[in-house]
Amino acid sequence: MKPDSAKERIRVVAAVIEKNGRYLLTQRTETAVLPLLWEFPGGRVEKGETDADALVREIQYRLDVCVEPGTLISLTSHEYENYWIDLFLYECTLCDEKVCARRVNDVRWVASDEFEKYSFTPADEASMNRLLAEKHEI
Repeated sequence: MKPDSAKERIRVVAAVIEKNGRYLLTQRTETAVLPLLWEFPGGRVEKGETDADALVREIQYRLDVCVEPGTLISLTSHEYENYWIDLFLYECTLCDEKVCARRVNDVRWVASDEFEKYSFTPADEASMNRLLAEKHEI
């Protein structure tokens, strides 16, 4: 196994989309890395791409809906066995109400007090816990 500093770092963006006290969550496909776990929708930032461009592209690709990226609200780094994920969480707004589970297994609108019923990817769980802690401090 490579030393920690030699592991690849992958930049990932995800959208926090809230509507009527519920957050949009997606479930990874059965064939994905970390299959069937839940996460905030998003994906990998490609070389030469801005975070905003990646959010728009990934949400369109996975959910067939447009988003308007907003403020960066959280950054979490998580070490997996062979790589690091740097997860940038952005507040986003849907341009359209119709969300379609196009390239995800499932889509749900979930209240924050129901999050514990879902198995999240480790990076998303860390981001979610930070987000919830900040909301409780306000």
